[in-house]
Amino acid sequence: MAAPETYPDGLKYHPDHDWASIHGDEATPGITWYAQDSLGGRVHYQPPDVGTTISKDNAYGEVESVKAVSDLIAPLSGEVLAVNQTVVDAPETVNEDPYREGWLVRIRLDDITEPDSLLDSEAYQKLLADL
Repeated sequence: MAAPETYPDGLKYHPDHDWASIHGDEATPGITWYAQDSLGGRVHYQPPDVGTTISKDNAYGEVESVKAVSDLIAPLSGEVLAVNQTVVDAPETVNEDPYREGWLVRIRLDDITEPDSLLDSEAYQKLLADL
């Protein structure tokens, strides 16, 4: 069952429909409700390897749904510290709970000021309204 549409305060949002939770020099990204809804039911998640460095605005993995295969665009830059094995094993977790259980990776930020370049919830919802 898909989660209800939400864009929680306290998260940072990338215009390519990714979110990040920031905790000191670490971030936990995932895809937004809008992204999971647009793609439909998830059937596969190809994450980056732990230890890989991902770069903001570049692809770092892919998700396959019943509709398409899509690149995941990194909202921030850093070293991958962990991959959410739950989503690897059960990709539909992203549809059911995109902001808690559906996180994708945990990274150590290259630049702790980089999250300042992302949108807050209100700005992201305005972006969606303008689509």
